[in-house]
Amino acid sequence: MASILDQYEEDSAKAASGVSSAQIGPGFVDARIEAEQPIFSKKKVNFKPPDAITHLAVCNNFLVMAMSSNVLLRLDLEHPDMPDEVEIPQPGDGKVHKIFLDPTGRHLIISMNSNENHYLSRNSKKLKLIPKLKGHLIDSVGWNWQNASETTTSSILIGTSKGLIIETELTANEDNRFFQSSLDQYLKQLFNLGTDKPIPVTSLQFDRMPSSTMTEYRYYILATTPGRLYQFIGAVSTSAEPPMFASLFQQYENGLEHEQFLELPGDFGKSELHLFFPKFRQQAQKFAWMTGPGIYYGDIDVTGAAGPNSVIANAKLMPYPKDGEDKQMMPVSVVLTEFHVLILFPDRLKAVCVLNEQLIFTDVYVERFGRLLGVCKDPIRGQLWTYTSTGVFKYKITKEDRDVWKMYLDQGDFELAKQYCLSNPSHLDKVLTKQAEYLFTKEKYEDSAEMYAMTQNSFEEIALKFIKLPRKDALKMFVQKKLSSLRSQDKTQMTMLVTWLIELFLNQLGELKEQGRDDTAEYSSIQEEFRQFLRLPRVKETTSHNRYVVYDLIASHGDVEDMVFFAVLMKDYERVISHHIQHEHYKGALDVLVKQTDVELYYKFSPLLMQYTPKETVDSWINLGRQLDPKKLIPALVQYDHNRYREQGNEAIRYLEFCILKLENKDNAIHNYLLSLYAKLQSENLMTYLNLQGEDYDSVSYDLKYALRLCAEFGHKRACVHVYSLMGLYEEAVDMALSVDVELAKQQADKPDQDDIELRKKLWLRIARHVVEEEKDIRRAMEFLHECDLLKIEDILPFFPDFVTIDHFKDAIITSLQEYNQHIDSLKEEMEEATQSAEEIRKEIQSFRTKYAFVKGEDRCSSCNYPLMVRTFYLFPCQHKFHMDCLISEVLPSLSGSKKAKVDSLQRKLAERAESLPYRKSTSIPAGVNKDIEVKAELDDLVASECIYCGDFMIRCIDSPFIEDDEWNSAQQEWE
Repeated sequence: MASILDQYEEDSAKAASGVSSAQIGPGFVDARIEAEQPIFSKKKVNFKPPDAITHLAVCNNFLVMAMSSNVLLRLDLEHPDMPDEVEIPQPGDGKVHKIFLDPTGRHLIISMNSNENHYLSRNSKKLKLIPKLKGHLIDSVGWNWQNASETTTSSILIGTSKGLIIETELTANEDNRFFQSSLDQYLKQLFNLGTDKPIPVTSLQFDRMPSSTMTEYRYYILATTPGRLYQFIGAVSTSAEPPMFASLFQQYENGLEHEQFLELPGDFGKSELHLFFPKFRQQAQKFAWMTGPGIYYGDIDVTGAAGPNSVIANAKLMPYPKDGEDKQMMPVSVVLTEFHVLILFPDRLKAVCVLNEQLIFTDVYVERFGRLLGVCKDPIRGQLWTYTSTGVFKYKITKEDRDVWKMYLDQGDFELAKQYCLSNPSHLDKVLTKQAEYLFTKEKYEDSAEMYAMTQNSFEEIALKFIKLPRKDALKMFVQKKLSSLRSQDKTQMTMLVTWLIELFLNQLGELKEQGRDDTAEYSSIQEEFRQFLRLPRVKETTSHNRYVVYDLIASHGDVEDMVFFAVLMKDYERVISHHIQHEHYKGALDVLVKQTDVELYYKFSPLLMQYTPKETVDSWINLGRQLDPKKLIPALVQYDHNRYREQGNEAIRYLEFCILKLENKDNAIHNYLLSLYAKLQSENLMTYLNLQGEDYDSVSYDLKYALRLCAEFGHKRACVHVYSLMGLYEEAVDMALSVDVELAKQQADKPDQDDIELRKKLWLRIARHVVEEEKDIRRAMEFLHECDLLKIEDILPFFPDFVTIDHFKDAIITSLQEYNQHIDSLKEEMEEATQSAEEIRKEIQSFRTKYAFVKGEDRCSSCNYPLMVRTFYLFPCQHKFHMDCLISEVLPSLSGSKKAKVDSLQRKLAERAESLPYRKSTSIPAGVNKDIEVKAELDDLVASECIYCGDFMIRCIDSPFIEDDEWNSAQQEWE
């Protein structure tokens, strides 16, 4: 028995044979199996049975054979080292009639000639009699393809030798040791095909159909007798109690439906029906029925296209193949694969293709093997098995669909042909070429072009074929498809094809224009198609490198619209804007300018746009805000004639105001130009601008001299006064203000520093003189004495005429004399206070001369805590003591910059003096000692005027941090 398994493993290993590649043409590699094998190859299993084999079945890699000694041999081909033998009881005529193995290989039914029937589950080694089927000779079993249980068959149909169709369900009950339930859960006769005369039901097949509701299933049931094929179709409720198919057959029993059957002549006593499932538990696709006149085959269509009462479509009757002129032998059995029907005769096996009914394979068995008894197919693994009484043979199917594409191609079914040659580019190319030629002959030129583009035919040959056509749509389609098939590195080919396509589009548009049809829907459609083509990513990439060629091509056709479109597509906005300006479409030019992002184009085209669309141009500038440099827009701002186009100047002012107020621009040129526009066009806003800039000489953003010259040129005197004042020319400001308004002059006179009394007095005298001499208003001049405390009556008296009466200023003279008296009295009081203060100071100085303090040798510096007397030190009345250098280092950070520099200078002088003194040999007092004392005194005033711990210095340092920023890292490391 081990030899069977060895043979099986050897076959499985050979299935994974190597593949060699051979180049068969440009662009193709033909993958061929080494020493190409036939579709069906036979291998005899090296096994000699102990007794004659009578029946064999294989499902799901599980093999069962019955022998004449009424022994069942079971073999799981996945575990070949565990064969299993089961004896069959032999009461009376105890020979096996037929065996039936379900698709999963888990359930086996044995029909005996004695009209007894047995059941054997895969996990059991003991046959069980099916009592309710006693007296029935089973000729066929319809297994439930949806069943996945190991312990029950689910609902199955059984056909008997007398024409009965019975439903039952068999349950193994292997695990129930205490309560033995019935093997056959129920048994119900559903229909009788032998009402006229007993006739065997040779085959039964059923499966589900799509249902429109969730409450019921639809089923079709196919049953055959030696001469008829029956169809039963109906609904079964999802909640139906067993028997499941009772309601379906009831409608036929009651006459509501009439059974559909096909009867063929030539009954030879047997028939078989087989279905082909592409995968296990998927819908069946094909059927084949072995009958007297031949094989009746076709498709299973569960969509309803074949009619409400049929699932058979595209059915044909194929006669049995003959061998020369010999007498036709009747077949023993058949099996169905995806594309072939294998017919078993007593001495040979023949395979016929169902696509063209051609005999493609004949395998003649030698006489020593004996008569062929049967053929079966594993519905899950797809392997074929044949057997005689003395031997078992296995067929391996290798690439069954290898030539299917060619058969579909010969039939003109191009779509199916393509499905079966997708893995072989060479075959696919032949199919596409044949389909393209067919479409060309049918004048479906665009479809033909699409097919040709997918082939490897010569580009030039196919292009010439379409060029000859009057319409170029097919040629255009062909070139477009070829373009889409190119690789990204095929730059040259892409450039050529893109250029040619652009020329084809332009020619089509040009022809319609010449015919005056440029306003038709056809023209718009072609133009939109052209533009969609230009938008394609790879077309954009190609044309971007050759844009000037495309420009020349479009220009040669005079297609201005598409020229502009292409320029926009290439983001060549400069060309688009130039085009609009050339045609005086300034609004369109500005629209394009706004949509793009290159600010340099604003600087280039704004001068011209400012002349024709000033408001919109300025709006676009304002929208960009800080992205634009206002200085670079000055050429655009000055390109106007304000006498003719005042609006342009106002818009320029609006933009400059935006730059200054919103963008806070401080550029001198911008402010100067805005100032000039105010002076020329909006003098009412001039003073507002000047006041907004403030009165700080260093903070204004315009040129004061330029502003003064500009305001003087246009006669804006108030503005001149403002500028004079900023420049510190107060005398000129007052003089200019007096020509405008005395009040303005008075404001200017108060602007000098309060400390510059002489200048302020001078300015007020100018105003007083102007009032007296020019305006002859003596009373108003006298009021100045109250407004300015610097003026006295005697200061303005020289300005009065010689013969003026005293009445106008009598009160002023009296007031002045009174003020003089008060001033004399206050001076006397101050002198007395000063005398007393001097006396007190002299006494305090005398007391300090006798004041002293003790310094001990162990005293330490209050700052560095080192001994005090090792260096020069300071001693304060509060008894705090500091080394001189320690005190200076403490005080120095709080001093102003100028005082710091002064301290450094004094320290250097003292150091230089100290170095030179020891080398003097004279015993007299050095000439520079007094000077040193002065230097030390000055240094003491700066650093030792008060104790840093007890004086104001400590109060000023109250907000200083304990740790400076530059010391923070080192302090943090010390803490860690």
